Amino acid sequence: MDKFRMIFQFLQSNQESFMNGICGIMALASAQLYSAFDFNCPCLPRYNLAYGLGILLVPPFILFLLGFVLNNNVSMLAEEWRRPRGQRGKDPAVLRYMFCSMAQRAMIAPVVWVSVTLLDGKCITCAFCTSVPVETLGNTSHPGLSQGDMKRVLARIPCKEIYDGQELIANEVAVRYLRCISQALGWCFVLLMTTLAFLVRSLRPCFTQAAFLKSRYWSHYIDIERKLFDETCAEHARSFAKVCIQQFFEGMSTDLAAARCHPPRKAPADAGEAAEKLLGITDQGTMNTALKSWHRCKPPLHLHPPAHHSGNGWAGEQQPPAHPSVPRKETAAYYSRV
Repeated sequence: MDKFRMIFQFLQSNQESFMNGICGIMALASAQLYSAFDFNCPCLPRYNLAYGLGILLVPPFILFLLGFVLNNNVSMLAEEWRRPRGQRGKDPAVLRYMFCSMAQRAMIAPVVWVSVTLLDGKCITCAFCTSVPVETLGNTSHPGLSQGDMKRVLARIPCKEIYDGQELIANEVAVRYLRCISQALGWCFVLLMTTLAFLVRSLRPCFTQAAFLKSRYWSHYIDIERKLFDETCAEHARSFAKVCIQQFFEGMSTDLAAARCHPPRKAPADAGEAAEKLLGITDQGTMNTALKSWHRCKPPLHLHPPAHHSGNGWAGEQQPPAHPSVPRKETAAYYSRV
Protein backbone atom coordinates (compact mmCIF):
# COMPACT_ATOMS: atom_id res chain seq x y z
CA MET A 1 0.00 0.00 0.00
CA ASP A 2 2.85 2.39 0.78
CA LYS A 3 4.36 1.77 -2.66
CA PHE A 4 1.10 2.75 -4.39
CA ARG A 5 0.90 5.84 -2.20
CA MET A 6 4.45 6.83 -3.16
CA ILE A 7 3.64 6.32 -6.84
CA PHE A 8 0.49 8.42 -6.49
CA GLN A 9 2.39 11.21 -4.74
CA PHE A 10 5.08 11.12 -7.43
CA LEU A 11 2.46 11.43 -10.17
CA GLN A 12 0.84 14.34 -8.34
CA SER A 13 4.15 16.16 -7.93
CA ASN A 14 5.00 15.61 -11.61
CA GLN A 15 1.52 16.15 -13.00
CA GLU A 16 2.65 18.01 -16.12
CA SER A 17 5.08 15.27 -17.15
CA PHE A 18 2.45 12.68 -16.30
CA MET A 19 -0.15 14.37 -18.51
CA ASN A 20 2.34 14.68 -21.36
CA GLY A 21 2.99 10.95 -21.04
CA ILE A 22 -0.74 10.23 -21.06
CA CYS A 23 -1.16 12.33 -24.23
CA GLY A 24 1.71 10.46 -25.90
CA ILE A 25 0.19 7.11 -24.95
CA MET A 26 -3.18 8.23 -26.31
CA ALA A 27 -1.54 9.30 -29.58
CA LEU A 28 0.15 5.92 -29.99
CA ALA A 29 -3.06 4.18 -28.98
CA SER A 30 -5.04 6.10 -31.61
CA ALA A 31 -2.59 5.07 -34.34
CA GLN A 32 -2.66 1.46 -33.15
CA LEU A 33 -6.44 1.56 -32.93
CA TYR A 34 -6.70 2.69 -36.54
CA SER A 35 -4.34 -0.02 -37.73
CA ALA A 36 -6.44 -2.63 -35.90
CA PHE A 37 -9.73 -1.15 -37.15
CA ASP A 38 -11.52 -3.24 -39.77
CA PHE A 39 -12.46 -0.66 -42.41
CA ASN A 40 -15.43 -1.86 -44.47
CA CYS A 41 -16.79 0.64 -46.96
CA PRO A 42 -20.50 0.01 -47.71
CA CYS A 43 -19.91 0.68 -51.44
CA LEU A 44 -23.34 2.30 -51.81
CA PRO A 45 -23.81 5.77 -53.29
CA ARG A 46 -25.88 7.10 -50.37
CA TYR A 47 -23.67 5.76 -47.57
CA ASN A 48 -20.07 6.02 -48.77
CA LEU A 49 -19.69 9.72 -47.99
CA ALA A 50 -21.25 9.45 -44.54
CA TYR A 51 -19.20 6.37 -43.63
CA GLY A 52 -15.88 7.76 -44.86
CA LEU A 53 -16.23 11.18 -43.24
CA GLY A 54 -17.64 9.58 -40.08
CA ILE A 55 -14.54 7.42 -39.66
CA LEU A 56 -12.38 10.47 -40.38
CA LEU A 57 -14.04 12.91 -37.93
CA VAL A 58 -16.02 11.08 -35.22
CA PRO A 59 -13.14 9.16 -33.54
CA PRO A 60 -10.99 12.33 -33.27
CA PHE A 61 -13.88 14.08 -31.54
CA ILE A 62 -14.19 11.17 -29.08
CA LEU A 63 -10.42 11.21 -28.47
CA PHE A 64 -10.55 14.98 -27.91
CA LEU A 65 -13.22 14.61 -25.23
CA LEU A 66 -11.32 11.69 -23.72
CA GLY A 67 -8.25 13.90 -23.45
CA PHE A 68 -10.28 16.34 -21.35
CA VAL A 69 -11.75 13.54 -19.23
CA LEU A 70 -8.31 12.17 -18.36
CA ASN A 71 -7.03 15.63 -17.41
CA ASN A 72 -7.39 16.30 -13.67
CA ASN A 73 -7.45 20.06 -14.21
CA VAL A 74 -10.87 20.00 -15.91
CA SER A 75 -12.71 19.97 -12.59
CA MET A 76 -10.42 22.72 -11.30
CA LEU A 77 -11.19 24.87 -14.35
CA ALA A 78 -14.94 24.30 -13.98
CA GLU A 79 -14.78 25.08 -10.27
CA GLU A 80 -12.84 28.29 -10.86
CA TRP A 81 -15.21 29.34 -13.65
CA ARG A 82 -18.43 28.67 -11.73
CA ARG A 83 -17.42 29.80 -8.25
CA PRO A 84 -18.88 33.06 -6.82
CA ARG A 85 -16.60 36.06 -7.01
CA GLY A 86 -16.69 36.81 -3.27
CA GLN A 87 -13.56 38.63 -2.11
CA ARG A 88 -11.48 37.27 -4.98
CA GLY A 89 -12.02 38.28 -8.57
CA LYS A 90 -11.78 35.95 -11.56
CA ASP A 91 -9.29 36.71 -14.32
CA PRO A 92 -10.55 35.56 -17.75
CA ALA A 93 -6.96 35.43 -19.03
CA VAL A 94 -6.06 32.78 -16.44
CA LEU A 95 -9.11 30.72 -17.37
CA ARG A 96 -8.23 30.98 -21.06
CA TYR A 97 -4.65 29.93 -20.33
CA MET A 98 -5.84 26.87 -18.37
CA PHE A 99 -8.30 25.88 -21.10
CA CYS A 100 -5.76 26.34 -23.90
CA SER A 101 -3.18 24.26 -22.03
CA MET A 102 -5.66 21.41 -21.64
CA ALA A 103 -6.89 21.74 -25.24
CA GLN A 104 -3.34 21.54 -26.61
CA ARG A 105 -2.74 18.24 -24.84
CA ALA A 106 -6.17 16.89 -25.74
CA MET A 107 -5.64 17.62 -29.46
CA ILE A 108 -2.57 15.40 -29.83
CA ALA A 109 -4.45 12.11 -30.21
CA PRO A 110 -7.09 13.51 -32.65
CA VAL A 111 -4.37 15.06 -34.81
CA VAL A 112 -2.55 11.72 -34.98
CA TRP A 113 -5.77 9.93 -35.94
CA VAL A 114 -6.62 12.39 -38.74
CA SER A 115 -3.04 12.32 -40.04
CA VAL A 116 -2.85 8.53 -40.11
CA THR A 117 -6.30 8.28 -41.70
CA LEU A 118 -5.49 10.75 -44.48
CA LEU A 119 -2.10 9.19 -45.19
CA ASP A 120 -3.69 5.76 -45.42
CA GLY A 121 -6.29 6.98 -47.91
CA LYS A 122 -9.13 4.51 -47.30
CA CYS A 123 -11.57 7.05 -45.89
CA ILE A 124 -11.14 9.52 -48.75
CA THR A 125 -11.35 6.70 -51.29
CA CYS A 126 -14.63 5.53 -49.78
CA ALA A 127 -16.12 8.99 -49.30
CA PHE A 128 -15.33 10.53 -52.70
CA CYS A 129 -15.17 7.55 -55.07
CA THR A 130 -18.32 8.76 -56.83
CA SER A 131 -16.55 12.04 -57.69
CA VAL A 132 -13.77 10.49 -59.78
CA PRO A 133 -13.41 12.39 -63.10
CA VAL A 134 -14.37 9.62 -65.52
CA GLU A 135 -13.96 11.95 -68.48
CA THR A 136 -10.27 12.36 -67.66
CA LEU A 137 -9.29 8.97 -66.22
CA GLY A 138 -11.92 6.66 -67.72
CA ASN A 139 -12.74 5.14 -71.08
CA THR A 140 -14.41 7.83 -73.16
CA SER A 141 -15.49 5.30 -75.81
CA HIS A 142 -17.60 3.37 -73.31
CA PRO A 143 -21.35 3.65 -74.01
CA GLY A 144 -22.99 6.30 -71.88
CA LEU A 145 -24.69 5.41 -68.61
CA SER A 146 -27.34 7.24 -66.69
CA GLN A 147 -26.31 9.36 -63.71
CA GLY A 148 -27.70 6.84 -61.23
CA ASP A 149 -25.97 3.87 -62.87
CA MET A 150 -22.72 5.83 -63.06
CA LYS A 151 -22.76 6.55 -59.30
CA ARG A 152 -23.70 2.95 -58.54
CA VAL A 153 -20.69 1.67 -60.49
CA LEU A 154 -18.26 4.23 -59.07
CA ALA A 155 -19.46 3.59 -55.51
CA ARG A 156 -18.03 0.06 -55.78
CA ILE A 157 -14.47 1.27 -56.42
CA PRO A 158 -13.34 0.65 -52.80
CA CYS A 159 -14.73 -2.92 -52.98
CA LYS A 160 -12.41 -4.51 -55.49
CA GLU A 161 -14.04 -7.94 -55.30
CA ILE A 162 -17.47 -6.66 -56.43
CA TYR A 163 -16.39 -3.84 -58.73
CA ASP A 164 -17.83 -4.34 -62.23
CA GLY A 165 -16.84 -1.13 -63.99
CA GLN A 166 -13.44 -2.00 -65.44
CA GLU A 167 -14.68 -1.00 -68.90
CA LEU A 168 -15.63 2.41 -67.57
CA ILE A 169 -12.54 3.13 -65.43
CA ALA A 170 -9.87 0.81 -64.08
CA ASN A 171 -10.16 0.14 -60.35
CA GLU A 172 -6.44 0.62 -59.77
CA VAL A 173 -6.43 3.96 -61.55
CA ALA A 174 -9.32 5.34 -59.47
CA VAL A 175 -7.86 4.07 -56.18
CA ARG A 176 -4.43 5.52 -56.93
CA TYR A 177 -5.97 8.86 -57.88
CA LEU A 178 -8.00 9.16 -54.68
CA ARG A 179 -5.18 7.88 -52.47
CA CYS A 180 -2.78 10.43 -53.98
CA ILE A 181 -5.19 13.24 -53.11
CA SER A 182 -5.69 11.85 -49.61
CA GLN A 183 -1.97 11.62 -48.92
CA ALA A 184 -1.45 15.16 -50.19
CA LEU A 185 -4.15 16.37 -47.81
CA GLY A 186 -2.55 14.35 -45.02
CA TRP A 187 0.89 15.89 -45.43
CA CYS A 188 -0.65 19.37 -45.71
CA PHE A 189 -2.55 18.71 -42.49
CA VAL A 190 0.64 17.56 -40.73
CA LEU A 191 2.48 20.66 -41.96
CA LEU A 192 -0.36 22.92 -40.82
CA MET A 193 -0.55 21.37 -37.33
CA THR A 194 3.23 21.48 -36.94
CA THR A 195 3.32 25.15 -37.93
CA LEU A 196 0.49 26.03 -35.55
CA ALA A 197 2.19 24.16 -32.70
CA PHE A 198 5.43 26.04 -33.40
CA LEU A 199 3.66 29.40 -33.40
CA VAL A 200 1.73 28.67 -30.21
CA ARG A 201 4.67 27.23 -28.26
CA SER A 202 7.43 29.54 -29.48
CA LEU A 203 6.07 32.88 -30.62
CA ARG A 204 3.20 33.49 -28.22
CA PRO A 205 5.40 34.07 -25.13
CA CYS A 206 7.56 36.46 -27.16
CA PHE A 207 4.72 38.87 -28.00
CA THR A 208 2.83 38.68 -24.69
CA GLN A 209 5.53 37.73 -22.22
CA ALA A 210 4.14 39.67 -19.24
CA ALA A 211 0.59 38.43 -19.73
CA PHE A 212 1.85 34.91 -20.38
CA LEU A 213 3.90 34.84 -17.17
CA LYS A 214 0.99 36.28 -15.17
CA SER A 215 -1.48 33.73 -16.50
CA ARG A 216 0.91 30.84 -15.97
CA TYR A 217 1.74 31.94 -12.41
CA TRP A 218 -1.88 32.22 -11.28
CA SER A 219 -2.88 28.99 -12.99
CA HIS A 220 -0.11 27.26 -11.01
CA TYR A 221 -1.32 29.03 -7.88
CA ILE A 222 -4.89 27.78 -8.34
CA ASP A 223 -3.63 24.23 -8.84
CA ILE A 224 -1.33 24.33 -5.80
CA GLU A 225 -3.98 26.01 -3.63
CA ARG A 226 -6.47 23.29 -4.45
CA LYS A 227 -3.99 20.53 -3.65
CA LEU A 228 -3.00 22.12 -0.33
CA PHE A 229 -6.65 22.64 0.58
CA ASP A 230 -7.39 18.97 -0.14
CA GLU A 231 -4.37 17.89 1.91
CA THR A 232 -5.40 20.15 4.81
CA CYS A 233 -8.96 18.82 4.69
CA ALA A 234 -7.67 15.24 4.63
CA GLU A 235 -5.40 15.91 7.62
CA HIS A 236 -8.24 17.61 9.50
CA ALA A 237 -10.60 14.71 8.72
CA ARG A 238 -7.98 12.22 9.92
CA SER A 239 -7.53 14.16 13.20
CA PHE A 240 -11.29 14.56 13.56
CA ALA A 241 -11.85 10.83 13.14
CA LYS A 242 -8.99 10.01 15.52
CA VAL A 243 -10.33 12.25 18.30
CA CYS A 244 -13.89 11.02 17.74
CA ILE A 245 -12.83 7.37 18.00
CA GLN A 246 -10.67 8.06 21.04
CA GLN A 247 -13.55 9.83 22.78
CA PHE A 248 -15.81 6.91 21.99
CA PHE A 249 -13.45 4.39 23.52
CA GLU A 250 -12.78 6.68 26.50
CA GLY A 251 -16.52 6.82 27.13
CA MET A 252 -16.76 3.05 26.85
CA SER A 253 -13.82 2.70 29.25
CA THR A 254 -15.47 5.06 31.75
CA ASP A 255 -18.75 3.13 31.61
CA LEU A 256 -16.98 -0.20 32.08
CA ALA A 257 -14.91 1.18 34.94
CA ALA A 258 -18.06 2.48 36.68
CA ALA A 259 -19.78 -0.87 36.25
CA ARG A 260 -16.80 -2.94 37.46
CA CYS A 261 -15.41 -0.42 39.93
CA HIS A 262 -12.11 -0.12 38.06
CA PRO A 263 -10.33 3.20 37.48
CA PRO A 264 -10.56 4.34 33.84
CA ARG A 265 -7.46 4.24 31.73
CA LYS A 266 -5.61 7.43 30.90
CA ALA A 267 -6.06 8.96 27.48
CA PRO A 268 -3.18 8.41 25.05
CA ALA A 269 -0.54 11.12 24.83
CA ASP A 270 -1.19 11.89 21.15
CA ALA A 271 -4.84 12.75 21.76
CA GLY A 272 -3.89 16.36 22.54
CA GLU A 273 -1.84 16.65 19.33
CA ALA A 274 -4.77 15.39 17.24
CA ALA A 275 -7.10 17.86 18.98
CA GLU A 276 -4.72 20.76 18.22
CA LYS A 277 -4.81 19.90 14.51
CA LEU A 278 -8.57 20.45 14.50
CA LEU A 279 -7.93 24.23 14.72
CA GLY A 280 -11.04 24.75 16.85
CA ILE A 281 -13.42 23.12 14.31
CA THR A 282 -14.80 20.29 16.43
CA ASP A 283 -18.33 19.65 15.13
CA GLN A 284 -20.02 18.82 11.84
CA GLY A 285 -21.99 22.06 11.53
CA THR A 286 -18.92 24.27 11.94
CA MET A 287 -16.99 22.21 9.39
CA ASN A 288 -19.83 22.45 6.87
CA THR A 289 -19.95 26.22 7.42
CA ALA A 290 -16.21 26.49 6.83
CA LEU A 291 -16.42 24.48 3.60
CA LYS A 292 -19.33 26.60 2.33
CA SER A 293 -17.38 29.74 3.20
CA TRP A 294 -14.37 28.48 1.22
CA HIS A 295 -16.55 27.88 -1.83
CA ARG A 296 -18.60 31.07 -1.64
CA CYS A 297 -16.01 33.53 -0.41
CA LYS A 298 -12.40 32.52 -0.88
CA PRO A 299 -9.90 34.78 0.90
CA PRO A 300 -8.54 37.67 -1.18
CA LEU A 301 -5.10 37.35 -2.73
CA HIS A 302 -3.63 40.00 -0.46
CA LEU A 303 -1.54 38.83 2.47
CA HIS A 304 -1.78 41.05 5.57
CA PRO A 305 0.62 41.18 8.50
CA PRO A 306 -0.54 39.20 11.56
CA ALA A 307 -1.78 42.38 13.33
CA HIS A 308 -4.25 43.12 10.51
CA HIS A 309 -5.64 39.60 10.21
CA SER A 310 -9.41 39.60 10.58
CA GLY A 311 -10.38 36.00 9.79
CA ASN A 312 -12.44 34.78 6.84
CA GLY A 313 -15.58 36.66 7.83
CA TRP A 314 -17.84 33.61 8.17
CA ALA A 315 -17.55 33.29 11.96
CA GLY A 316 -18.19 36.95 12.75
CA GLU A 317 -14.66 37.59 14.01
CA GLN A 318 -13.69 41.26 14.12
CA GLN A 319 -10.57 43.06 15.24
CA PRO A 320 -9.92 46.80 15.47
CA PRO A 321 -8.07 48.09 12.40
CA ALA A 322 -4.70 49.73 12.71
CA HIS A 323 -4.60 53.48 12.37
CA PRO A 324 -2.58 54.62 9.35
CA SER A 325 -0.46 56.96 11.46
CA VAL A 326 0.49 54.32 14.03
CA PRO A 327 3.75 52.49 13.24
CA ARG A 328 3.67 48.74 12.71
CA LYS A 329 5.54 47.89 15.95
CA GLU A 330 3.23 50.11 18.06
CA THR A 331 0.23 48.54 16.36
CA ALA A 332 1.46 45.06 17.28
CA ALA A 333 2.03 46.22 20.85
CA TYR A 334 -1.49 47.63 20.95
CA TYR A 335 -2.98 44.28 19.90
CA SER A 336 -0.82 42.41 22.44
CA ARG A 337 -2.22 44.67 25.22
CA VAL A 338 -5.74 44.09 23.97
